Amino acid sequence: MESDILNDVNPFQREAVTHPEGPVLALAGAGSGKTRIITYRIAYLIKEKGVSPTNILAVTFTNKAANEMKERVHRLVAKDAHELWIGTFHSVCLRILKKEIDKLDGFRRDFIIYDEVDQIKLIRECMNKLGFSERISDPRSVRSQIDCAKNKGQSPWDFGASIYDERISRVYHIYEQELRRANALDFGDLLDFTATLFEKRPDVLDKYQNQFHHILVDEYQDTNHIQYKIVKLLSEKHRNVFVVGDDNQSIYGWRGADITNILNFESDFPDAKVVKLEQNYRSTKNILRAANAVILRNRYRRDKRLWTENTEGSAVVYYEAHDERDEARYVASQIEYERTTNGRLYGDFAVFYRTNNQSRVIEEEFVHQGIPYNIVGGVGFYERAEIKDIMAYLRVIANPLDEISLRRIINVPSRGIGKGTIGTLEKIAQERDISLFDATELAIKNELLSKKALASLEKFYNLINELIKLSQRLSIGRLLDKILEKTNYLELLEHDEERRDNLGEILTLAAEFKKEEANNSIHDFLDWITLSSDVDRFNEKADKVTLMTLHCAKGLEFSIVFIVGMEESLFPHIKSLGNGRLIEEERRLCYVGITRSKEKIYLTSTSKRRLFGVEHRSIPSRFVIEIPRKLLQWESYQTNFGEVTFKKHDNDQIRVDGNGFPKNGDGYVIGENVIHPSFGQGVVKRVEGLGDEAKVVISFHDHGEKKIMASFLGLKKI
Repeated sequence: MESDILNDVNPFQREAVTHPEGPVLALAGAGSGKTRIITYRIAYLIKEKGVSPTNILAVTFTNKAANEMKERVHRLVAKDAHELWIGTFHSVCLRILKKEIDKLDGFRRDFIIYDEVDQIKLIRECMNKLGFSERISDPRSVRSQIDCAKNKGQSPWDFGASIYDERISRVYHIYEQELRRANALDFGDLLDFTATLFEKRPDVLDKYQNQFHHILVDEYQDTNHIQYKIVKLLSEKHRNVFVVGDDNQSIYGWRGADITNILNFESDFPDAKVVKLEQNYRSTKNILRAANAVILRNRYRRDKRLWTENTEGSAVVYYEAHDERDEARYVASQIEYERTTNGRLYGDFAVFYRTNNQSRVIEEEFVHQGIPYNIVGGVGFYERAEIKDIMAYLRVIANPLDEISLRRIINVPSRGIGKGTIGTLEKIAQERDISLFDATELAIKNELLSKKALASLEKFYNLINELIKLSQRLSIGRLLDKILEKTNYLELLEHDEERRDNLGEILTLAAEFKKEEANNSIHDFLDWITLSSDVDRFNEKADKVTLMTLHCAKGLEFSIVFIVGMEESLFPHIKSLGNGRLIEEERRLCYVGITRSKEKIYLTSTSKRRLFGVEHRSIPSRFVIEIPRKLLQWESYQTNFGEVTFKKHDNDQIRVDGNGFPKNGDGYVIGENVIHPSFGQGVVKRVEGLGDEAKVVISFHDHGEKKIMASFLGLKKI
């Protein structure tokens, strides 16, 4: 009966879960139970409406969220859960393409997936072929541009007419050709080719439309153009599309997410039922008041306001530090204070920052004070050299056409195959239009190299062929053992315990994979690993302080949260200044950060900060100013005989200028407009130095960049 399923949902959640057939938009605020209503909707459809699990598709954005959804559904509907399609957009599209991609010309089902590191290597090779300098076009930037193009469904010829766009278009074109040669797809292709398949093959689209009578989408505010298109195409026949999202948490515009997908849902589905979920179960009243005060400044948003029955909670603590080292010391001291005074565990704390480079000083302070921490992001587990090496061996075993992986391992560990030998092989492959692996076989067979080079090359060639044969009868775990044994790879890491432990972790993952996947094939394992992320590996139960960027934090929660670097030009980021749309996304990012906290939140800024070797003066972020002062407990540093300590202030002691910003020196803000009596109008690019020695670097419209003393009376703000 309904009561068996719906005992744990509130009236608003119940309204969404039990809605009859047709489109539904659940506007679910932070901490309001987004995953809960999707899982209960699935259970309701199966147990109350008699919908077959095979007719339900549920998609979300992280493997962590997908696994949590699977576990909850399994508890609610037991044995039927395994028949459901629940996964990320990429994993669902991969599943479809593994069955259907051969219906597109030139593709085979045994393709491999290139991750970001592989993409960048291939793009660098494509740029070298074209003679493009990396000083003009950074491969990472080019990869980002290509990825954004694919998220919008753009081909290499869809770029604009500028020289830079024309250059990217040419790289994109060769990049696509090289992917096909390697029988490889990148992440963007998984989505793009699925949409293309549905558009070009109506029979395939009809097959999946008939299979999926109900489509449920979590985090709908994060969908890009292609994901939106896939959902729209699949739902056209039955129109049972159930989307859950929060426009206030749309923070991935930089990678193609389109907030208008959720804002315009009713335009796409005029008969849609809209349900607002505004009750928050996570945070205190004061935390929600602060978050609401910030997000209400955004213009492009749906009208909703979070509320909770939780306690009032502590005030939001704002600390203005002397510099980044004082900031790190303050964070560490507050963590230790909370532990010793209130019995907190290290795992109760998280430190969020806008950019990865902010973590270095905090890490150094934590090491100094003996505070255990876990950093999420930065150099990811799957990007570590030893992991990439072993995965490259697996990729070559699975697909000898994968030349990116082949180049990586051909001389790792060192086996006497130098750049000259590799260059000769590349020339043979190019002249005969064959793969690098086939060129290796040809060179050995026809003795096209020196005896010494041939001996090393033949040893490698025989090793790969032996491993290919072993892969046909061994489990993934046993195959990994054989790779380590036969390559003597562990000898490289004889004195590096951490890297050896990382390889041990891969063996652990292989064991986990064996439990989850019945087929246990090498291709399935590679796909499983490639679609994993460091966030998926995040262990919430570990007793360590979590350090991560704000973008990584969405979907997580912690008892106590620190958001450091709350300064103009850092957060909001300098690239967003002067752009209303980007400022709104930065504000949503702040909202996400604040609402991760369950009990207490600390915001910190600095009076000065050293970035890229240059010391800059800082002023507090506008997001701090947007929080009502009655919610803030304001603290700052004070210097006593050279020792920096901190002091508390009453709210009425905060001195602000006419715009509501705390006064801090001359207060020039990066991105603001100024006028000079001789040079005319310009824009502040940065501030260097402090006090009387401070200088303002300004880009003048007619006179280029100039450095002006901040104390110069003739310089006026506009």
